[in-house]
Amino acid sequence: MPIYEFRCTRCGREFEEIVSGQAASVPCPACKSKKTKKLMSAFSFKSTGPGGTVTASSSSGCASCASKNCSSCR
Repeated sequence: MPIYEFRCTRCGREFEEIVSGQAASVPCPACKSKKTKKLMSAFSFKSTGPGGTVTASSSSGCASCASKNCSSCR
């Protein structure tokens, strides 16, 4: 099952969720709002530089991380 990134339009929290099929809405784990938006993901890529130039990442990133918050594994 794929992991998708979401942002809550109510509280602004970004989170990841394993989603099977095409889930209509995924509730925010912080405020429980169903007003969430699926974000574009760039797996194994990171943004660098002032212009947001995208370059390939040589690290394994979150693929080998047990955390549910990608900011904690970088």
